[in-house]
Amino acid sequence: MIPTLDEARALLKEYNAEPFHLKHAEIVSGVMVYFARELGYEDEADFWAVVGLLHDLDFERYPEEHCIKEQEIMRAAGLDESIVHATASHGYGLTVDIKPEHTMEKVLYATDELTGLIGAVALMRPSKSVDDLELKSVKKKYKNANFAAGCSREVIERGAEMLGWSLDDLISKTILAMRATPAARFDD
Repeated sequence: MIPTLDEARALLKEYNAEPFHLKHAEIVSGVMVYFARELGYEDEADFWAVVGLLHDLDFERYPEEHCIKEQEIMRAAGLDESIVHATASHGYGLTVDIKPEHTMEKVLYATDELTGLIGAVALMRPSKSVDDLELKSVKKKYKNANFAAGCSREVIERGAEMLGWSLDDLISKTILAMRATPAARFDD
């Protein structure tokens, strides 16, 4: 079964209660929709959105089994294997050996950590917004390994490489994707 966005949100909320995790899921979902449209997969945008919503389904309750436990949860819920594979693949090289294959999986892999870093940079700005955020501001913070230390630069760089994009292109495109995502507002 491929759930609707409302069904995916309901499942997400069964396993996640912290506002930070729920907001992150909505941000990644919106970013995935943006990239689906930009990369010619507009007819699959809802699927990309569901994958974005559910990608960290297990993280709040089972951080030590991230991308492992969610496979079990999703299969028990009767979700389609394409969702199980796509969400688990963002843990490639960290907790699972499920390699991102489809463009959508590569986008998820590349942008998941990056949205967190960009969000942290936006929160440091007087505007607390991605609307006036520029590549150079993100790059400056990106180079400081202590800033948003939980956001793996290695994963972000590997994701850019998987997509065949430069790091600057990935960051710039993700900033644009976050601008187009209502959930990526930090000033509320």
